[in-house]
Amino acid sequence: MSKDFGVSRVLEPRGAVPATAWKLDNSTEISDREVLVGIEKLNIEWDSFQQICSSCGFNENRIRAKILDIVDKRGKMHNPFTGTGGCLLGAVEKTGRAYEGPLREGDRVYCLASLCGIPIDIDEIGNVDFNYGQIEVKGHAVLFETSPVFAADETLGETYTMSAINEAGCLLTARNMAEERNAVNIAVIGRNACTSVIYASAVKKASPSAEVTAIIDENLRGELDIETIEAAVSPDVDHVILADLSDPADTYERLKSEDRQCCGADMVIVAEDIYGAETLAVFMARPLGCIYFTTVENHYAIAQTVAESIGKSVYMFLFDQYIRDYPLFTMDVVRSSKTVLDRLDEMYGRKPVPLAVTESRAKSQDVFATGRAGDFIYQSPVTARMVEEVMNIAKYDCNVIIQGETGTGKEKVLSIIHQNSERHAMPCVKINCATIHENLAESEFFGYEPGSFTGASSAGKKGYFEMADNGILFLDEIGTLSLSMQSKLLRVLQENTFYRVGGTHQVSVNVRVIAANNVPLRELVNAGVFREDLFYRLNICCIDVPPLRNRREDIGCLAEAFVSEWAKKYNVSRKLSAGALDVLYRYNWPGNVRELENVVHRLVISADGAVISAERTARVLSENEGSDHFSIAVDLEEKNRVDFHEIMERQERQLIEYAIKKGGTTRKAADILGLPQTTFARKKLKYGL
Repeated sequence: MSKDFGVSRVLEPRGAVPATAWKLDNSTEISDREVLVGIEKLNIEWDSFQQICSSCGFNENRIRAKILDIVDKRGKMHNPFTGTGGCLLGAVEKTGRAYEGPLREGDRVYCLASLCGIPIDIDEIGNVDFNYGQIEVKGHAVLFETSPVFAADETLGETYTMSAINEAGCLLTARNMAEERNAVNIAVIGRNACTSVIYASAVKKASPSAEVTAIIDENLRGELDIETIEAAVSPDVDHVILADLSDPADTYERLKSEDRQCCGADMVIVAEDIYGAETLAVFMARPLGCIYFTTVENHYAIAQTVAESIGKSVYMFLFDQYIRDYPLFTMDVVRSSKTVLDRLDEMYGRKPVPLAVTESRAKSQDVFATGRAGDFIYQSPVTARMVEEVMNIAKYDCNVIIQGETGTGKEKVLSIIHQNSERHAMPCVKINCATIHENLAESEFFGYEPGSFTGASSAGKKGYFEMADNGILFLDEIGTLSLSMQSKLLRVLQENTFYRVGGTHQVSVNVRVIAANNVPLRELVNAGVFREDLFYRLNICCIDVPPLRNRREDIGCLAEAFVSEWAKKYNVSRKLSAGALDVLYRYNWPGNVRELENVVHRLVISADGAVISAERTARVLSENEGSDHFSIAVDLEEKNRVDFHEIMERQERQLIEYAIKKGGTTRKAADILGLPQTTFARKKLKYGL
């Protein structure tokens, strides 16, 4: 029976089921009770799709590479940051000899089972559809006898059918709730017009006379005006409202002043995960009205808090799970709305709507959108999960390794641990191991007795371990310590005792050690430059701080915070334009948060007026090593041309400057660039360096 739902495909960890496993066997050699399907299209869960796009800066090639990387590492399309997958469309290529399910070779089918539990192998990714969160692919999937599937209806559009399938369980539940509560005034907060239509159609199956209002975030409509959207969704949707979901209080007051029917709705369906949608839903629902959240990511917990804070009693419901009747009802909804959905497909085809998350983020720096742990500011779900992990680890008095690139904020993570640990009232001693001379390392760490060596203080000296007694000792760049010093450090961690240099009295300490390194210590162990036993002694818990390019949602809120900080310091008024935020968002940030703070500092100082423009931001970034493509993009947008020779000279000058700083002498600088010294000297003279 276990093979019916793919337990035999689990590689890591053994004993898990496919949906919870870290890695699946995605080989195309099927067993007797499996089915091999050639994949044509994947519909990725919206929260997963947003996270992938965001971490890749909405660059299509990077998005493709990211998806291929997930599938390659996990054997399935299961985003580790969001824990969600999606659904697929494909054709049956082969069935196992003992397979007793409904599929036959040649059948073209939709699979409703989450991609979190389906082995997938992707060879190639084609078009990326930002409107629906779908990708065209060439590859294979392995389905099981228990996998919920149904035949593709060739008369229906694939795009909106897959979008509806992604909402399958929620649609029937929404219909049942509308019937049970006799809802006649219903609001749908949808991520796009298609989502609004299918929910409107679903609830009207229960209440044909219901008035349905669709509320769509105005920052995600692209070039589409409200008249175009209204004409496309009629008659399934009765009213359309374009609203700033990131400002729910003002939006609600505007709707109330316009005497909109949705203010006081019997039922509000929240199918959008932009922060603020959940708050607007609470405002709009009538007392004892109903709010239905289609996923956990729609901020159900925040809505509960908001309802409590404003003293409003509402009933809140959350999507449960798949049941047998969902596909039949979903296809009934799609067929009954075919005319409208075809019209929407055509509309989006004419004017594709970009996934304008940057613009949306520029307007959503509110209390819900921006998380804060001490002075660690974040907006990305990736960072939110890391902070949650850090807060949990802080409670346990164990050694910790913090890993991450230079400038990611490892010391900020240390501060969170210190402030939330039982040692918060005790010292936190921070040491950069890279700055300690090897000959002095032992005396620095363990201290020394009076007169123990030439130049020693007559009073002796406490070492770092004694200074951090009962507190935390933070060892940054621990990988730079010599193997000899690592051995001595290991003994202290094992025994909690040591001798001062020149001392005969054993010193006992109670210290929690937190180590950090910008290169994973496991790599240093494999290279033979870090002791494996010390690694295991430190590696009770390991925190990976992701680079800024993998948590791009943090860029906006961090940049705004830095602008506010520097503007206050210099007593000036400064604000980033939406265009400036977009430029910051698209940059790759090799120097991470530290580089972002430096760039913002320069922008605050160099800005001509109160608003920092996109052009100014691009110019400042172009001064950074290897960033000239930003000024090129600005020139192309403004003048529709660039000066090739000017750009090449600018790049050459930057390379010469870099080599001089790196090498120190003309000979070494020339070697760095692989140039003859005489050639390098001429170029150095050319640029007056």
